[in-house]
Amino acid sequence: MSIDIIEAEWDELDAWDDYVDESPMANVFHQSDALRIQERHSNSTLHPLVGKKGQEVVGIFPVFQKEKGPFSGVFSPPPPLWVPRLGPALLNVGDLRQRKLESTANGFIEGCNTWIRENLPRNYMQVRTEAALTDVRPFKWDGGDVTPEYTYVLDITPDEDDLLMRFTSDARKNIRNVDTDEHDFTVEEGGVEEVTRILRQVNERYEEQGEGFNMPTEFAVDLYESLPEGQIRPYVFRYEGTYVSGMLTYEYKDRVFRWHGGVRPDMDVGLSVNELLDWHIIRDAKTRGVTHYDLVGAGNARLNLYKTKYNPDLELFFSVRSGSRGMKTVVDLYRNVL
Repeated sequence: MSIDIIEAEWDELDAWDDYVDESPMANVFHQSDALRIQERHSNSTLHPLVGKKGQEVVGIFPVFQKEKGPFSGVFSPPPPLWVPRLGPALLNVGDLRQRKLESTANGFIEGCNTWIRENLPRNYMQVRTEAALTDVRPFKWDGGDVTPEYTYVLDITPDEDDLLMRFTSDARKNIRNVDTDEHDFTVEEGGVEEVTRILRQVNERYEEQGEGFNMPTEFAVDLYESLPEGQIRPYVFRYEGTYVSGMLTYEYKDRVFRWHGGVRPDMDVGLSVNELLDWHIIRDAKTRGVTHYDLVGAGNARLNLYKTKYNPDLELFFSVRSGSRGMKTVVDLYRNVL
C-alpha cells in the first residue's frame, strides 16, 4: 500500500500533537505550538506534512519555506532560531521487521521529498534530524548531501553517588568540595527575566569572539510563555545575590537538553560555576523521572573537553543539504541573516 503525503491544516494540529506524543523520534519543537512560534520568529511559512498508509499515520515532517530575494529555501528546523534538531518523525514502526520498516520509513521520506519538490519551489534545502531517526538514506538517494553530526548524552538514572563516580576526579571535587560557609551562592530556576539574561550573556560572549549569535530572544521567551510548564527551564547561578551565569534547557518526555548558556561567567567567584549549574540541572531532572541529559552538540573540540568530564555517550544524528554548490556557499555566507 502506498503512502500518501498531505499537508495538515491548522485546525488539525490537535491531532498533530497526538502524533508527536506517539512518535519516539519527536522532540519539544515538533509540537504544534512550538511550530507556530518557529514560523513566526523565523519569518517563514510552515508546512506540516503527514504521511498516511490507508488510515494509519506513519510519519510527520514539519518543513518551513523561507524566501529572501532570489533565495528560496526549505528548512527543518528553520534559521535563525538555533533549534538543534527537527526533521521527520516516524510513528507505529517499533514492532516492524526490517523489510517492512524500511518500506514504510523510506516510503514516507521519499514521499515527502517528492511533495516538497512538487509544491515548494526552492533552490536549497536543509534538514537536521533527531538522533532517534537512524536511517536517512532516502535523503541521499534524492540527491542530498548527508553529513553525520554528534551530540553527547548522559544517562542520569544511576543514583547520585554512582553518577558522580563516573565524572572526572576534578569535576567530582568541584561539585562535592564546596564550602557553603565561605561561599554564598544559589542555583535556582527562574522566569522570563532569567531567560533574557542568559541569552544576553551568551550573545556577549559570542561578540567577544567576533562571532554572531542571531537567535531572537523573543523566540525563547515566546516558547517559555506558550509551551506547557516545565518544557523550557532557565537555571541561574547567583553569588551573593548577583547573577553570574545561567543555563536555558528544554525538556521533553524523559530527556532534558542543555540548550543555551554555560558560557564564561561574568565574574570569578572561586567556584566551578558551570559544573555546579549542570549538577543542579541533573539532580532537579532526576526528581521528575528524567533519564537522560543531552549536552546538545559534540562538534566543538574545545567545548568537548568540558562536556566529556561527565563521561557521556556519543550519539549520532544527521544534517542533510541539497542545492547547487553556489547556493550552499551563499547560505554559509549569509546564514546569520536568513
